[in-house]
Amino acid sequence: MNGSGPAAPRAGIIPIVRADEPRERRVTRAADAIDAATAAHVVAAADPNGATGAAGARPAIANFLVPGRIALPGSPPLALYVHFPWCVRKCPYCDFNSHEAGPDGIPETRYLDALVADLESALPLVWGRAVHSVFIGGGTPSLLSAAGMDRLLGDLRARLPIDPDAEITMEANPGTFEAARFAEYRKSGVNRLSIGIQSFDARFLAALGRIHDDQQARSAVEIAARTFDNFNLDLMYALPGQSLDDCRADVETALSFAPPHLSLYHLTLEPNTYFHKYPPSLPDDDLSADMQEWIEARTAEAGFEHYEVSAYARPGRRSRHNVNYWEFGDYLGIGAGAHGKLSFPERVLRQARFKQPQRYMDAALAGDAVQEAREVAAEDLPFEFMLNALRLTNGVAASRFTERTGLPSTVVQRRLAEAAQRGLLQLDPTRIAPTELGHRFLNDLQALFLRD
Repeated sequence: MNGSGPAAPRAGIIPIVRADEPRERRVTRAADAIDAATAAHVVAAADPNGATGAAGARPAIANFLVPGRIALPGSPPLALYVHFPWCVRKCPYCDFNSHEAGPDGIPETRYLDALVADLESALPLVWGRAVHSVFIGGGTPSLLSAAGMDRLLGDLRARLPIDPDAEITMEANPGTFEAARFAEYRKSGVNRLSIGIQSFDARFLAALGRIHDDQQARSAVEIAARTFDNFNLDLMYALPGQSLDDCRADVETALSFAPPHLSLYHLTLEPNTYFHKYPPSLPDDDLSADMQEWIEARTAEAGFEHYEVSAYARPGRRSRHNVNYWEFGDYLGIGAGAHGKLSFPERVLRQARFKQPQRYMDAALAGDAVQEAREVAAEDLPFEFMLNALRLTNGVAASRFTERTGLPSTVVQRRLAEAAQRGLLQLDPTRIAPTELGHRFLNDLQALFLRD
């Protein structure tokens, strides 16, 4: 599933290999990066003058009594995202809110205290709503001790009605794998791992600045397969110096472990990263396209459904948490830099927590970790909905638009017709789904729904 996201897509410039966005959580943040000219009006929900920042960022009840411009028929499903901001070493391609752990380690107890305080402050916004999935992302959450993870999940269950069969995912770095500790994670309630392999080739792991080597990558997957019946492998392609045969070898190695789920991402050079400042030599667009087309064919042959831009699943193994993002469901985000989206009968609210870990802990323990809150303008909801829903290969039911935005479908009929006329959207009154061309030029398709 949530740092600042990429720039808003611009029509006519994104080829097939640029439709991807790095890692699963990109979708949880992408809508917050809409171009300023089309962004939703930023408001501090407790400040009628619209001030932003630490003071007054938490919504006041009075703000929800003001009539809104939408009418949601019901609450979307609710998920929980928990951000763990530390890692062993910052990777040169990473633009997520991650911070290298110092020589004295991480302040685990204080951070867990801050997460509890953050959650308790947010409870009035989600009171009584069941949580269908939990995603613990980072950073490197697998730096948490077994006791720390057990405490975290216990604290969450004590305060939220988490479904008994909820999908509870934790991100893990192969360089932090210990069989006994991961078995304890499983006992505590983590039932799905997302493992940041990136490559099984030592050359490319070194080029990516990863802390693990090829043997650790294989060992991590073996441990995961023994301990968890549901896990995802993150791989990247179009890496510095990578050939088509190299890409094939990585994917074949991944398939040899029979993973339930694969996430395959095109390496992109994100702003504010080392790679963006000092770009490595990457495969050209033609070679990258060949890699992507081979990946799609090979994973289909192996029995995987390509259900989202970068996601491939065996039957029944889709990421339930991420599908909720893509279907424009709700998610409460807690932790340093976490973003959230929450729906109310007449408005949709987005929040962002303080990013710097020390600042976040201080603010959370003082009672308000929310740095910014904004109501999404009704004019921006169509784009935010399509930004997510059109990533799904089969799209969404047409009725989902009104269910999740509170707007009548008539507000997007002209744009749907234009997209269909361009060959980017399927002509189906019951579904909103991209064509193959629409998937290959996804940003062009999404941009059609920007406000005028």
